Amino acid sequence: MAPLTAAPALRRKAVRERLRTLGFLSPWLIGFTVFFGYPLIATVYFSFMHYNQIETPTFVGLRNWRYVFEQMPLFGPALWNTLWLVVVMVALRVVFGLGIGLLVTKVKTGVGFFRTAFYLPYLAPPVAATVAFVFLLNPGTGPVNAILGNLGIHAPNWFNDPAWAKPSLVMLSLWGIGDLMVIFMAALLDVPREQYEAAELDGAGAPATFRYVTWPSITPIVMFAVVTGVVQTMQYYTQALVAGKLASGVSVGPGSVIQPGYPDHSTLTVPQLVYSLGFQNFNTGAACVLSLVLFAIAMAVTTLLMRRRAGLLSAED
Repeated sequence: MAPLTAAPALRRKAVRERLRTLGFLSPWLIGFTVFFGYPLIATVYFSFMHYNQIETPTFVGLRNWRYVFEQMPLFGPALWNTLWLVVVMVALRVVFGLGIGLLVTKVKTGVGFFRTAFYLPYLAPPVAATVAFVFLLNPGTGPVNAILGNLGIHAPNWFNDPAWAKPSLVMLSLWGIGDLMVIFMAALLDVPREQYEAAELDGAGAPATFRYVTWPSITPIVMFAVVTGVVQTMQYYTQALVAGKLASGVSVGPGSVIQPGYPDHSTLTVPQLVYSLGFQNFNTGAACVLSLVLFAIAMAVTTLLMRRRAGLLSAED
């Protein structure tokens, strides 16, 4: 009879443990539901509705999806620009951030100065940094083109040239590389010194030491930088919009509508198109479709990267 009388007590204990676990998880569960779960469900719901944020939503089926994929001429350029920035900007930021991190960790004197000098640009507000870059790269009055002209180098038009607008945005992102530099510095300093000493005793040079000692140790951090970079670049909005507006030279007053993407839609990204559709043209259904497409691409790329990382780990084991 003892086991039978102990069963209710065990069940009550199990219930208390579950409630305690839910109590600890409740902040995350509430935040996930309010800031991710509900917005995602609402976005899916409104993607099948005609909704202008004033009138009552009406069901239109797949009309918004057909409009985005078949009738929206700017969807293709915006998606191409976004994917181009994801591939080029993320790759260069990781390489550049890792290179700066290696450089700073090898410096013997003045480490604090170089660390501060490379990190300070990251603290500049995105709008202020973009305004400064557009001024510096102004093809008519900017100091960069003036210096290049004095050196006999034909300077490009930077933000005023469709072929150079996206590379100029990449240069802006590399200028504010301080966040990745700090992350990679922490990873590099965490590599066991014994492994470097063993590689030195074996006669390994700098390339071999980096390949067989440094790289395996910092690979998880590199993966973290790539995944977070992809997610952030898929939401790229402020710098491209401000750069295009300033480079166009169009004076925008209160209540006026900004047409993003100058020059020739070369800086137009999907987040800009989402904002333009949803809050300027009040086409919330099409904006929700674009948001879901952006979300699906980000999830697919992230899943591919994580599976690739898991495959490499399995191969190493």
